[in-house]
Amino acid sequence: MRSHRFGTWTLALTLASGAAGASRLHAEDAIKPVKGILPTGLGEAIDQDVARARAATARYRNVEAAIAAGYPATAHCVENQPEGAMGLHFQNDKLLDTTLDVEKPEILVFEKMADGSIRLNGVEYLVPIAQWKSEEPPTLMGQPFKRANGLGVWYLHAWIWKPSKSGLFANWNPDVKCR
Repeated sequence: MRSHRFGTWTLALTLASGAAGASRLHAEDAIKPVKGILPTGLGEAIDQDVARARAATARYRNVEAAIAAGYPATAHCVENQPEGAMGLHFQNDKLLDTTLDVEKPEILVFEKMADGSIRLNGVEYLVPIAQWKSEEPPTLMGQPFKRANGLGVWYLHAWIWKPSKSGLFANWNPDVKCR
């Protein structure tokens, strides 16, 4: 029964997106079940949020589209071996505020592949510590954000394009490499 509800919701999301041609194919691909990503095992609400995030960021699998949309390229790859890496962070500073929206991540996390191509692996949501007025951390997709005092932000990673053995919301993905 759960897969039927997920399938019905998937169809509704695809139709509601109004996307055409290749964009629709990317959105449809983004919300299909993917081993290690969807279903998350964390409940239907989180599955729906992850599917929405994937549908909204599917176009950024093309790195040129990400750059054109305000996510500038970076050459700095973040890693913490042996736990893994995060990858290349393309940050859209116009989104850096206290507004949380699964469809508008502040950062797209890419990995440079051995062949030189760039692949989208996940997203990261940020909230400036100085702007957050609550005693409690921000939450999104049912997850509390982590605090990075040195960077002045609350953050949450979501490995929505490349599964992480450490978990969907882990800081590090052991399968991501800095090349």
